[in-house]
Amino acid sequence: MKIGIVCYPTFGGSGVVATELGMALANKGHEVHFITYNQPVRLDFLSHNLHFHQVVIEEYPLFEYQPYELALSSKMVEVVRKHDLEVLHVHYAIPHAYAAYMAKQMLKEKGLDVRVVTTLHGTDITLVGSHPTYKTAVEFSINNSDVVTSVSNNLKDTTNKLFNITKDIKVIYNFIDVEKYDNAHKEECKRIALAQPNERIFTHVSNFRPVKRVEDVIKVFAAVRKEIPSKLLMIGEGPERAKAEKLVKDLKITDDVFFLGNSTEVAKILCYTDVFLLPSQTESFGLAALEAMAAGTAVISTNTGGLPEVNIHGQTGYLSNLGDVEDMAKNAISIVKDDATLEQFKQNAKAHTKQFSLDSILPVYEEIYKSCYKK
Repeated sequence: MKIGIVCYPTFGGSGVVATELGMALANKGHEVHFITYNQPVRLDFLSHNLHFHQVVIEEYPLFEYQPYELALSSKMVEVVRKHDLEVLHVHYAIPHAYAAYMAKQMLKEKGLDVRVVTTLHGTDITLVGSHPTYKTAVEFSINNSDVVTSVSNNLKDTTNKLFNITKDIKVIYNFIDVEKYDNAHKEECKRIALAQPNERIFTHVSNFRPVKRVEDVIKVFAAVRKEIPSKLLMIGEGPERAKAEKLVKDLKITDDVFFLGNSTEVAKILCYTDVFLLPSQTESFGLAALEAMAAGTAVISTNTGGLPEVNIHGQTGYLSNLGDVEDMAKNAISIVKDDATLEQFKQNAKAHTKQFSLDSILPVYEEIYKSCYKK
């Protein structure tokens, strides 16, 4: 098939999933066209079936805010017509599903029928979409998509509660390339550069937005460090980084906390990690936790959003109530207190990720695309 993928080209979960889905589809012989304002950060053009079309936004003094949706929908029309695309798979309701609807209507006037698959990822529903300014447009965009999917049952339920949805939302979990983490384990281990043999390694990966509660990450680690020699790796960039760095200084743990910024070697880093910390206010799915588990890492997380569908309490890690730093620290210590317990959690975590493998999820999306033309 000829498939267009529209996503945010960033380190965020939706962009990562969309990019890796596109690359996997290309590897199976599908022709895949990415349509976005920058090349996605994880996009690898090893396959000749992959194409990138940049949405260029002209600066007009007339506009205080440049009309990205107009530029995006026009670019979709151009790419669909030029390359005979059959499906547009848009990740995020706003602005992508809205722009796709406009593109679909413009194409209809030219006698072309492209189908739109919309995948809901989380903040497009829970934060942006539910705002009164955007709610009507989000609801309209979802209901006028040919197929709608969400990345967790929790997000599906939330969407149906917040909006009057007439479409059946299909749950398709996020996926990971398990082989990537297996290969990372095989590479030369540089763990000694990060921690001493008697120290445990904790890691957090996010975009450092308030919803990620990075200060809770620091507090949990500080409590664990009092009991167990440990190091903390903070991966990512965002508005809360400065607060996190200040808290590290205030707690006098700067020698044991490393801020590594955005990294293209997350898989390797996770393979060195013992426990992954994710105390988020909410997660529609918890892709970062799943990636950590695929690397053989136990997870300490909140029990919000879709996280209980990923992190199994007492098996792959532990779940705690939002903001309960003391309970998270206690649970983390119980995991890393001895080698045997830690190893069991690590093995459980890695085994649990098999159901989220790319090989399991990719055929589901292929069937979704085909179903668009069975109606």
